[in-house]
Amino acid sequence: MKKLFNIHQSANSIDVALLITRVGVSALMLTHGWPKLGMLFSADPVQFPAVFGLSATASLALAVFAEVLCSLLILVGLGTRLATIPLIITMLVAVFLVHGADPFAKQELGLLYLMPYIALLLAGSGRYSLDHLLMQKVLRPAYVRPLSIQ
Repeated sequence: MKKLFNIHQSANSIDVALLITRVGVSALMLTHGWPKLGMLFSADPVQFPAVFGLSATASLALAVFAEVLCSLLILVGLGTRLATIPLIITMLVAVFLVHGADPFAKQELGLLYLMPYIALLLAGSGRYSLDHLLMQKVLRPAYVRPLSIQ
């Protein structure tokens, strides 16, 4: 019981929380991006909001890039901070441009996705990620054999 009220977090619990956040938000976002990927590659005409003067196809391609590719990168923890930027932009566009005139209930989902992306941008991917694994290999000093005196 004392552990539940402890305000000091161990590094491991923070890394586990980042892992759960990454996997959870990525898996949920993929359920939105996968149908858009199918829409992008179908022969049917693209029915998607055109924003910032881009065509509907270009807007859809950018949304697919963010919601599928960037979600997969966040899922495995590769380039997490960079991968959150397109998703943050996509959620801001969805909330303020696409659903700007809609009631809050339509904007809420985009805002709920926006929060973990901002947290991951600030905190990074944590220990249980490819980012951490790659940085360990890059930053680990090469093993230097001690000189033996003969």
